[in-house]
Amino acid sequence: MITRRAFTATLSLTGLAALAGLSPLRLIDAAFAQSTAAASAAEVAKPVSLPDMALGPADAAVTITEYASMTCSHCAAFNEQVFPQLKKEFIDTGKIRYIFREFPLDLKAAAGSMLSRCIAKDDAGKYFAVSDLLFKQQSDWVMKNTTESLKLIGKQAGLSGEAVEACLKDQALLDKIAADQKYANEVLKVNSTPTFFINGEMLKGETSFEEFSKRINPLLKS
Repeated sequence: MITRRAFTATLSLTGLAALAGLSPLRLIDAAFAQSTAAASAAEVAKPVSLPDMALGPADAAVTITEYASMTCSHCAAFNEQVFPQLKKEFIDTGKIRYIFREFPLDLKAAAGSMLSRCIAKDDAGKYFAVSDLLFKQQSDWVMKNTTESLKLIGKQAGLSGEAVEACLKDQALLDKIAADQKYANEVLKVNSTPTFFINGEMLKGETSFEEFSKRINPLLKS
């Protein structure tokens, strides 16, 4: 559990002092729960606190669910190198449904996820676009003053600096992200990022386009 004092100190160091009024946030830390029990496809498919952000038809034969942290370098590499190929080959052609879910590994990642939600609201396409921008500019907003960097990204999406600050102070949104992360860890046994589920089957770590294709194509034919 992150105490209020530690939470405030961390935010001050990262340029997120404006968030110091938030109540303590329980984020999954390095002591992840470990289990060999497999989650069912129904458990993976279930949105918990936040509505899913998804691309592709809801009735697609194959659904891929990604759990990622906005500060995860492996997630950023996947977003740049593999996801565009998946989108072109499988999502844009209507063959699969792709769901992106937040699994913040630190407070900065939580802030990035909050900004994506605030900008996109219910627009999945916009959500993926903002997440793509955050991944591409990861070194800037993670390594520098996070609040000011996120304000610049928000401005590109039409949000004022005040709107970005209000977003980052949204305790209810933060609580929902934390609740979804808790479910993913405790029920689905997600303990690292990126983690993928292909029709409920877990696939961990950076994965090549060829590996995804090898798993997806047989499911499309069945």
